[in-house]
Amino acid sequence: MQGAKTVAFHTLGCKLNFSETSSLSRLMEQEGFEKKEFTDVADVYVINTCSVTDNADKECRQLVRRIQRKAPESMVIITGCYAQLKPKEIAAIPGVDLVLGAAEKFNIAKHIKEISKNDATRICSCDIETVTGFHSSYSVNDRTRTFLKVQDGCDYNCSFCTIPMARGKSRSALINSVIKDAETLAASGAKEVVLTGINLGDFGKGPDGNAPAAINGRTENFYALIQELEQVAGIERYRISSIEPNLLTNEIIEFVANSKKFMPHFHIPLQSGSNTILGAMRRRYKRELYADRVGVIKTLMPHCCIGVDVIVGFPGESDEHFEETYHFLHQLDVSYFHVFTYSERANTHALNLQPVVPAAVRHERNKILRNLSYMKMQYFENQHAGTTRNVLFENHNKKGMMEGYTDNYIRITTPYRAEWENQIVKWKL
Repeated sequence: MQGAKTVAFHTLGCKLNFSETSSLSRLMEQEGFEKKEFTDVADVYVINTCSVTDNADKECRQLVRRIQRKAPESMVIITGCYAQLKPKEIAAIPGVDLVLGAAEKFNIAKHIKEISKNDATRICSCDIETVTGFHSSYSVNDRTRTFLKVQDGCDYNCSFCTIPMARGKSRSALINSVIKDAETLAASGAKEVVLTGINLGDFGKGPDGNAPAAINGRTENFYALIQELEQVAGIERYRISSIEPNLLTNEIIEFVANSKKFMPHFHIPLQSGSNTILGAMRRRYKRELYADRVGVIKTLMPHCCIGVDVIVGFPGESDEHFEETYHFLHQLDVSYFHVFTYSERANTHALNLQPVVPAAVRHERNKILRNLSYMKMQYFENQHAGTTRNVLFENHNKKGMMEGYTDNYIRITTPYRAEWENQIVKWKL
C-alpha cells in the first residue's frame, strides 16, 4: 500500500483487546501513521474483534458497512479472535481487505505495505496450535486506568468457550518484562494499572507456554508477580481484572488484604450456581469452593468489592438450575454481576448438549439477574455511605461532569474540576 498516512482503530470485547489495540496503534505510529478517531475519515481502519458472543460478530459487520459508506476507498483490516476463528467468513464481508489471525496481528505494518485496495482480500491466518510467543501489550494515554497484558491463551477446555481456539495455549510474560512495562507506565504518568489476561491466575508458563526454571531463585507465578509489582515506584494502584476461583489462593487474597497498592476489588467468574451445570460447562470447581473464596475475602476485607461473571440459558439449564443460581447469588456477599446470555459457538462441546433453552427464556433469566445485580450494587454502595475513601478521577470532561472510582470500585460522579484529573482525592461517600 502506497501513501497511507492515517489510521483509526476500534476495539470490541475485553480489556486484553484494549491493551493490544493500544500496542498496535503505537506500532503503526512508529511506521509513520497518524492516529485518527474511528469516527474520522482515515486511510486505514483496524477493527480488533472479539468472538465471545454473537453480538461481537454482528457489530464487526456493522462497523465495516459504516466504513464503506463513509470512506469506500479506505483500507479495512480485521484482527482479533473473530478473525482467527472465522477468517473466510470475514473475508467474504464486502469492503474487508485484510484478515490477520493470532500469529500475524503484530505484523500489521508489514502486511499493510504489501496490499492495495483493489487486491483480492488477503487472509493471513494459521493453525492456532502453531501460535507461540508472548507479545507484551498495554494501553497508555487512552484512559486513567491502564490495561497491562501479562498473560495470553488458555489451557482450560470449558464446553462453551472458543477462546482456546482463538488465542492458543496459556503463556505469559516473564516477571522482569512485566516490571519493565510497569516502570514505563509509571513514567508516562499512569496512576492505576489493571492486570489483564485470558486466564490471569495461570501466569507463569513463560512465553513458550512452558514453566521456566526458577529465575534468581524465584518461581514465576501470579503470586510472585504481584509481590514484585508492589515495589514499582510511581504506580499507586493495581487491579486484578479477573481470576478463576480455583486459582485464587489464600496467599493471593492475604497479600491484597495487606497491600498498599492492590485494590480491594476482585472479579471472579462463577458462570453458574448449580454444580450440575458447572459440571456440564467443564468448570474446574464447584459452588462450595466459590463460596469459600468469597468468605475468605470478606473476612479479611469486609469492604472489598467482588464482581461475578455468570452465564444464563446454558443447554440443560432447567428452571430449578436457574433458581439454584439465583438463590446462590442472592445469599452470596458479592457486589455486582456481568450477566451473559449463552449463545451457540461453533466447534464447542456445548453444541451437543440438550435440551436447548429457548431464546426468550434465556433473555428473561438475563433480565432477572441484571435486576439482582443492580440491587446488590445499591446495597454495597449504601454499606459505605458516610465513609471516606480514595477516589481516582479520570481524564474526561463529560458535559461538565467527571467520574472516578474508589479503591473498592464505587463509581463517583461530580462536577468537572481540571485539577482533579488523574488525581487521587479523599472523598466522603
